[in-house]
Amino acid sequence: MITSLFNIQYPIVQAGMVWASGWRLASAVSNAGGLGLIGSGSMYPDVLREHIQKCKAATDKPFGVNLPLIYPDIDKHVQTIIEEGVKIVFTSAGNPKVWTGMLKQKGITVVHVVSSSKFALKAQEAGCDAVVAEGFEAGGHNGREETTSFILIPAVRNAVTIPVIAAGGIATGTQMLAAMILGADGVQVGSRFVCSEEASSHISFKEKVVQAKEGDTMLSLKKDMPVRLLKNHFYEQVQEAEARGASAEELKQLLGRGRAKKGMFEGLLEDGELEIGQVSALIHDIKPAGEIVREMWEEYNLKMELLKKV
Repeated sequence: MITSLFNIQYPIVQAGMVWASGWRLASAVSNAGGLGLIGSGSMYPDVLREHIQKCKAATDKPFGVNLPLIYPDIDKHVQTIIEEGVKIVFTSAGNPKVWTGMLKQKGITVVHVVSSSKFALKAQEAGCDAVVAEGFEAGGHNGREETTSFILIPAVRNAVTIPVIAAGGIATGTQMLAAMILGADGVQVGSRFVCSEEASSHISFKEKVVQAKEGDTMLSLKKDMPVRLLKNHFYEQVQEAEARGASAEELKQLLGRGRAKKGMFEGLLEDGELEIGQVSALIHDIKPAGEIVREMWEEYNLKMELLKKV
């Protein structure tokens, strides 16, 4: 269902992550048979246009753009997406009713990221073609409900009739199979692709992710906009502020501007914001994105065959 919706070979979507998902990663995943997404949240409109054009030159396969609805110049991003002929848009962090109708009028397939079955229903009512059910394990900005993928995936599957793409805590073919058994039609993978050769994230950040163990990430900044982070000096500052009851405004001042860029793109590992998922504990190497796609699909099929023998 997902493969026919996007015209791709494997039901594997690479998440559009800020400071990691440029045209190199998106085209590599698409060329390998998955769906690559350009993460527009960290791009100026002219930069997004450049990435779309380079992605079109690097692959003849479908790819899309992840569009955070809280982006300040979102109308410019939408205009760029339409002018460049992008056919797939994943929206997140906002109300899908605002842009879905107009995007679909332009012939664009629209998918919205949700953290609850309530928001999945709203996305369906807004006309979205599919939803991404993103569990609490996921990196980056996360739902306040703190619902884990094992609960969220079947809850969303029971709530909507449109395709469901599972996200949050998925980096292997085994986890992909578990998500499909729970009711997903495909999976969206973020953290694993951060540790790909083509990801634009800083090599020091990639190496930090590879070194991560269970418990090394925590959901933080809950009074502002919840985000899962690797523990470092900045995280400890946030924890201290939250423990003494800092207001949302104080937390915003502590966060400042460009904190994620400093950590994930520039490699300032102590003072930067290091967004990554819990599944980082299972990531042990940095390799080409195409190899990640192939390994996931091969492991998925292997475990499927083993289940048939049970």
